[in-house]
Amino acid sequence: MRARLKSCAVLAAALLAIPLHSAPPASAATRLCGATDTTPVSGGEYIAQNNIWGADTPQCITVDGTSFTVDSAGHSNATNGAPAAYPSFFKGCHWGQCTANSGLPVRVGDMPSVTSDWSTTQPSSGSYNVSYDLWYDSHPSTTTDPDGAEVMIWLNQRGGVQPAGSRVATGVQISGATWDVWYSRMNWNYIAFVRTSGTTSVSGLDLAAFTRDAVARGYIQNAWYLIGVEAGFELWQGGAGLATDAFGVTVGGTTTPPPSSDGCSAVLRTDNAWNGGFTATVTVTNDGDAPLSGWSADWTFGGDQRVTGGWNATVTQSGSSVHAVNASYNGAVAAHGSTSFGFQGTGSAPGTPAITCAAR
Repeated sequence: MRARLKSCAVLAAALLAIPLHSAPPASAATRLCGATDTTPVSGGEYIAQNNIWGADTPQCITVDGTSFTVDSAGHSNATNGAPAAYPSFFKGCHWGQCTANSGLPVRVGDMPSVTSDWSTTQPSSGSYNVSYDLWYDSHPSTTTDPDGAEVMIWLNQRGGVQPAGSRVATGVQISGATWDVWYSRMNWNYIAFVRTSGTTSVSGLDLAAFTRDAVARGYIQNAWYLIGVEAGFELWQGGAGLATDAFGVTVGGTTTPPPSSDGCSAVLRTDNAWNGGFTATVTVTNDGDAPLSGWSADWTFGGDQRVTGGWNATVTQSGSSVHAVNASYNGAVAAHGSTSFGFQGTGSAPGTPAITCAAR
């Protein structure tokens, strides 16, 4: 994977030096063949990009509203290295180019509902993935590469490709599906959620839930900003025939989980899951400007989960309701600091339930 990381960093740096060229707004089907060609659609709410960044091989896409098709692609990159291209739509900002009325950026700690619908056509040839690409920065805007994190959500893949880095968790339940989690450190934190059972479409995919899981793992900070949401196809070899049939992202609604009036918040992540059981970690964060002397966390399981043991907290359960109280040695949490506890349970992995955190 070293070759992949080096290639990604070098090619991403080269991409930054190339200005993006926008084609005229699409009133009908528009063909993009230049490496950095883009065109706005839906009144500028989204931008389509050809985005050939990891090779010099040709590629053309045809864009028609919130759909596009890869007409031709001559890529032949090795599948253990960086992809050749990422033809895609984006909402928000991509290296300083921004869409209109996107609702982005949003601060991670105050993130509202962010959901997406996406349907695709996936040919049986080529080496590619079908993936979202979410970008986070320590500032609400940037014209260079983001300095925070990149979260990829792989809905499907073929041809022997895999994310950069290494697998750090399996059997994670998010937004109604099961995912493996990969991580690597590049110029930013790279996190990839790989769906264990591939799909061609999603409806109401909860992008905020993936963000919360990455926060709980320590890869994203609540003070950072989500600045862009992208969806497309990373292409290593071939790619002609891939298509986005329909795409949309909705930013708005109430923050999940809601911030606590007592100045702390908590997020649950599943570390490992197997048939009939799981282990999980809950990260408690002091969101206030004063230290905490103690804390508690409460949540409700959505299924048949039962807590069988815990560590770094006293964890009790009544019905589907769970109550956790700090241990004697980790109740004190500095302003804007965090601590964590874990537990083991039976049943299916619990996903990311909303947790109420309170100071004691």
